[in-house]
Amino acid sequence: MTAIFLLLAANKMQAQDPSFSQFFSSPLNVNPALTANINADWRAISNLRDQWIGPASPYMTGTISFDTKILQNRDQFSEEGNYLGLGAMMMYDNAMSGVVKSTYASLNLSYNVKLLEIEDAQHRLGLGFGAIYGRRYVDFSRIDFEEQFTGSGFNTNLPTGEVALSNMKPYISVSAGCLYNFSNEKSNFDIGVSVFHLNKPRQTFLEDDNQRLPMRKVAHANFERFLNERVILNTNAIYQFQQEAQYFSVGGALGYILDEDNHTIFNAGIWYWSENAIIPYIGFVYNDFQLGFSYDATISKLNQAARKPQTCELSLIIRGKRRPSGFIPCPWK
Repeated sequence: MTAIFLLLAANKMQAQDPSFSQFFSSPLNVNPALTANINADWRAISNLRDQWIGPASPYMTGTISFDTKILQNRDQFSEEGNYLGLGAMMMYDNAMSGVVKSTYASLNLSYNVKLLEIEDAQHRLGLGFGAIYGRRYVDFSRIDFEEQFTGSGFNTNLPTGEVALSNMKPYISVSAGCLYNFSNEKSNFDIGVSVFHLNKPRQTFLEDDNQRLPMRKVAHANFERFLNERVILNTNAIYQFQQEAQYFSVGGALGYILDEDNHTIFNAGIWYWSENAIIPYIGFVYNDFQLGFSYDATISKLNQAARKPQTCELSLIIRGKRRPSGFIPCPWK
């Protein structure tokens, strides 16, 4: 029964890609068109999510990514304010305390063009494409089977009695997205859509040719505005669905500029993850470093458990070279 439960859970997880409460701090996992959409020349990001901490730590997810603008100094690009973006991301996702391990590597290419500029306001359009290499592995040595029960416990050296168990082969999938941006001296607005796993690659532990990784469809938006010389409003939302799994998250934060010369900002806000959690967030920016911490206050039925689940996230963003004066601090950028 333990083996059946674990395998069913593993197959069920194929319907969902890893997600972050701080989705705004993992842009390459949201839309390939967000690649190099930054107020800098380059950006490096690391995310760590530890989910349902309690008697065990059944889910851990981490990423590291890098994206940069390329060819922006070429005449045909710089004169028009256009740029190409190149980015890469690596992600791991361990489920059931490491029994199921997933690894992903992606490579993105984006192109961002200026559509219109009127006085201090700009309208821009971005397109992005990506390729993802993924692999999932089950550590069958950590699973107990009925045939291994000796009456007083399980002997994992005994045969499992199963002949169809095998680890899936690696797969490659493709993604695409688009992004619209409006900005002026006081505000910034982005809205975009993206689709991951357009080719629906085969992914199964049970040698079933009919099991495919379903497409993940995403819509997102964010708005930032200076409320006064010291206070910035950051708001954003996301909606995504993948087969039968869907969720939305919406919220915002206020940023207070502590030191304009050293670009020091303190951020605090709260997000709502549909029927799952209320997520308070605090963040700190100093020059080119941005640190964020969030905690998922569970509001689903899981909160009724004797050991209440605890979920935390940490994000670190480093941006290269100073931004232009008068920029709007934005969690996407």
